[in-house]
Amino acid sequence: VQLQASGGGLVQAGGSLRLSCAASVRTSSIYAMGWFRQAPGKEREFVAGISWSGGSTDYGDFVKGRFTISRDNAKNTVYLQMNSLELEDTAVYYCAAGPPYGRTYIGRGSYNYWGQGTQVTVSS
Repeated sequence: VQLQASGGGLVQAGGSLRLSCAASVRTSSIYAMGWFRQAPGKEREFVAGISWSGGSTDYGDFVKGRFTISRDNAKNTVYLQMNSLELEDTAVYYCAAGPPYGRTYIGRGSYNYWGQGTQVTVSS
């Protein structure tokens, strides 16, 4: 499975961005999916996860209701809608695919496939 993340960019604090993660194969709809981020000098951290069916979602504690993960299995695409962006959200955002027919997973080790990352920069 190849994953292509897009939608990053430069945005002012308080603004919004929507990230997309397109998968290369139609059967990607069976995989649990997640978003992670990594800021310079920091560990890669969990942002959001969604089960293969889309029925369950999970978020990192710092999200605090600002982000929403969703998926469109007909388009083999997972989205991360980010609102009320803060300076601390500046990072490279990665999408990842987890186990087939999986639920939500917080740990990086649960994900088998990773996209190349898209840069999100929040300015004051």
